[in-house]
Parts: sequence; structure tokens; C-alpha cells
Amino acid sequence: MVPLSHLLTFAIASALLIALPGPSVLFVIGRTLALGRRAGLLSVIGNASGMLIQTAAVALGVGAIVAGSIVVLTIVKLAGAAYLIYLGIQAIRHRGDVQAPIERGAPRSTLRLLGEGFVVGITNPKSIVFFVAILPQFVDATAGAIPLQLAELGLVFVVLALVMDSTWVFTAGAARLWFARSPRRLSRLGAVGGVMMIGLGGTLAITGLKS
Repeated sequence: MVPLSHLLTFAIASALLIALPGPSVLFVIGRTLALGRRAGLLSVIGNASGMLIQTAAVALGVGAIVAGSIVVLTIVKLAGAAYLIYLGIQAIRHRGDVQAPIERGAPRSTLRLLGEGFVVGITNPKSIVFFVAILPQFVDATAGAIPLQLAELGLVFVVLALVMDSTWVFTAGAARLWFARSPRRLSRLGAVGGVMMIGLGGTLAITGLKS
């Protein structure tokens, strides 16, 4: 088990990092604006599930291999960027699907929304690098199995991200409810959410090419 002092320090550092708007935050805001609060919350859960897999990979040593290989990491970056762009285009294409009740948003299944969030989470290169570079700094070699400690730290990060990203969903959802008074404004808002995701994907792709 990770010593309590290490765990608390890591939790504070993680909370401060998560509070800064990054790819995950922009993704869930874009999804909420485009598809509604339900889609935003399911995207947060899916995204967190993807990060859990990354945590397991780091604990097992696979994460270090991915982060240490320029080719593999670039492939992961570009795949995640391409998927974000695809989701953004889909959001713009279906921005007119706002005749349904506002809380339902576009008619997408729960499994599909979770799956889309999962793909974005597991292909997020920034969290892979973070887990590989930062988690080992809080491990105590005398406190037990290191893989277990890495998994414990990763779980703390994912839970914090799940809670804090959800607050962004409710904030964006409140804005969407106001725009819902006008179908035309809501349609435009959906397009804005799509553009945000396309811009995020493009930024990640460019960053990946420069790495």
C-alpha cells in the first residue's frame, strides 16, 4: 500500500492538474454542448474507464514500453486525434437532431456513448506519459509490491478525474439548457461542441507530429 503521506500529496497534485482545462475537459465539454448532459456524463465514465486500462498497463510495465517508443506513442496520438475529429464531424452533421427532449440530446445508445468515451480515454497520450512519469515518483519501495502501489495511485487519479470532469458536464449542461429555448441556437451550440472536438483532435495530431 502507498504510504498515506505519499497518497495525500499525490491526490493534491492530481487535483490541481485535473483542474486545469486539458484534452479530457475539452472533450467532455464539447460532448455535453453537442449531445447533452447525459452524453457528457457517459463520456466522462467511458473516458475514466479508458484511463483505468492505462493505469493497469503502467502497473504491469506495458505503459513504459509505449511511452518509450516514439513510433508506438505517435500511433496512439494520431489514432486518438483522428477519433476526436471523427466525433466532432459527427456532432456537426447531427446538430439538427434537437427536436427530442433536451436531456436526451441526440439519439445515441448508452453503450455507444460509453464506448466513444473509452476510446478517447485509452488513446489519450498525455495521460499515458503522466502515469509513466509521475506515478513512480510517489511509490515507496519499502511499502510493498510496486505494481500494486502504481495501480492504487492510478485509481486515485481516475476517481478524482471522474468527479471533477463531471462538474464540467453539469456546467456545460446548464448552458445548453439555456440555449435550448431556441432550436436554432441549440443547433448552433451543437456545432460549437463539434468544432471544439475537431480543434482538440487537430491540436493533438500536430503535437504528435512534432514529438
